[in-house]
Amino acid sequence: MIQVTCINKSGGYHENPHTAISYLGWVNDQTGARGVVSRLDMYAFVQKGNKVYVSDHRGNIAYLTTAVTALGTKYVKTIPDGTKSDNLLQLLECVG
Repeated sequence: MIQVTCINKSGGYHENPHTAISYLGWVNDQTGARGVVSRLDMYAFVQKGNKVYVSDHRGNIAYLTTAVTALGTKYVKTIPDGTKSDNLLQLLECVG
């Protein structure tokens, strides 16, 4: 399974905080492979049925799902998991 480990937000105004994410860093749990992909590439990956998740410091897991804004912007967000904070937007910025 793929875990999102960090995000990069783009500058400027955004109708939705999730659309401000331009890149997502990930790690493959089985192989240890790592990478960074665009928001649209992650959208397509999740849209194809691949399981992707975010884990917080307590070990809570929230899975990603796809969404589209009223203006047609495609993005990913976490499925609500009962925590008050947004699991995806709480991740640190990717470095390097």
